[in-house]
Amino acid sequence: MKDCIFCKIINREEPAEIIFENDHVICFYGLHSFTRAHVLVVPKKHIVNVMDIKPEDSHIIAEIHFAFQKIAKQLHIDESGFRVITNTNKEGGQEVYHMHYHLVGGRQLKWDM
Repeated sequence: MKDCIFCKIINREEPAEIIFENDHVICFYGLHSFTRAHVLVVPKKHIVNVMDIKPEDSHIIAEIHFAFQKIAKQLHIDESGFRVITNTNKEGGQEVYHMHYHLVGGRQLKWDM
């Protein structure tokens, strides 16, 4: 997608502090963090959101979950705990229409709605 900020990061057209990458996933620090650890986990394939996942994308979803494990260990929050969040469509809070997950941790998280 030509105007997608995450596609531009994947293609190295925009800067990001990348902390993990493989053939299917790219992970970089979020700009606006409310915790010590805030990493965006983004599939390299442009998938709009969870409602756009196809059966043939199942290997990408598995790679995303393996990335969660790797990042949590790398940031030393694997044992203390972390949260994984994805937003879907406008009322779900989605601002960038390229599926992505926020991995957050590094402090006690509460559920504020």
